[in-house]
Amino acid sequence: MWNSTNIHGFILLGLTDDPLLKNLLFVLFFLSYVVTLFANTGIILIIQTSPHLHIPMYFFLKNLSFLDLCYSSIITPRTLAGFLSVTNIITYIECALQMYLFGASVTTECFLLGIMAYDRYVAICNPLLYLMLMNNRVCMQLVGAAYIGGYVNAAIHTTCTFQLPFCKSNKIDHFYCDVPPLLKLSCTDTMMNELVMFIFGGFAEMSSLITITVSYSYIISTILRIQSQQGRKKAFSTCASHLLVVTIFYGTIVFMYLRPTSSYAMKQDRIASVFYTVIIPMLNPLIYSFRNKEVGRALVKICVKC
Repeated sequence: MWNSTNIHGFILLGLTDDPLLKNLLFVLFFLSYVVTLFANTGIILIIQTSPHLHIPMYFFLKNLSFLDLCYSSIITPRTLAGFLSVTNIITYIECALQMYLFGASVTTECFLLGIMAYDRYVAICNPLLYLMLMNNRVCMQLVGAAYIGGYVNAAIHTTCTFQLPFCKSNKIDHFYCDVPPLLKLSCTDTMMNELVMFIFGGFAEMSSLITITVSYSYIISTILRIQSQQGRKKAFSTCASHLLVVTIFYGTIVFMYLRPTSSYAMKQDRIASVFYTVIIPMLNPLIYSFRNKEVGRALVKICVKC
């Protein structure tokens, strides 16, 4: 038996104990993180320095890139350090802070993806009222609400988790501090924590998913009524990148969190966690860059000026 009051931190078991595999993973994680940094920073700078991209759609995309940059930076550098250390120790406070900041960033991104779907609905279904309905003030309020919701939700999860007594072990079977592996270390009944995670996490995801589903129902209905094939193709192309990002992001998050703790298989969860902490932040800017002609043109103009 181990008591959390007798020690200052946890041991992160990481992804593997094999030294060769650790070196390989270090290289892969490092390269992914470099691409993530450059791609997301590039999106932010392109939108910021291109006046013709100062519209709601790209304002939300800039915030999406910022969030990808944030939660990748919360996890990946610490994971890289863990690959190089013999005993990957994380202090109690560091663990709580990592859980809080990561949860806040991911939940905010959930809300932001819902807001981006609503933005596309207004742009396609009410184009004449778009600039009036999605003015700067409204956009700032929507993004501000997403951040507030994300940080409040993360505070609830982190507070509930770290009120538990951890007496089974100080070894976290994961490569970062997350709610499910920490619940497994508690020697008390965690059903209330699971219920809180399901209710508040489910609200964040389901409210965004409902917004996305309803928005795209109207969008698809409107697109199908467009007479010209070129018009339908152009309308759908503005939504394709967002749909792809939503599918990848929500598919992984639902698999990770909206199921009972008893059904968690840590090996599968670690693989899923790698996907949405390392791969998704790298893929999102690439998806938007390759599928969005305006971003591509802006990048070419910046390169020519330089």
